[in-house]
Amino acid sequence: MEDGGTIEVKVRGHDQTVDIDIIDEGPGIPDEIMDKINEPFFTTKKNGTGLGLMITNQILTKHRGELSVIRNKAKGTTFRVTLPVSNNI
Repeated sequence: MEDGGTIEVKVRGHDQTVDIDIIDEGPGIPDEIMDKINEPFFTTKKNGTGLGLMITNQILTKHRGELSVIRNKAKGTTFRVTLPVSNNI
């Protein structure tokens, strides 16, 4: 969020999983970029490597988790990390 704003973190437990939502107030992710954000080396940042989400997804996969990107109705984006309650890997 270039112009500042609030980042909110919410945690919800379910029977077998826990959701961790990271919610920002930025401009959101444009449609033309949404399908590309998980591609290796794709970045919109001047000095970015485009590896952050790819590495994040690899770590989550090893822990039987997943990352979801959700557009917020008003503004911003929610990144939801879902992990199993039991960590028997």
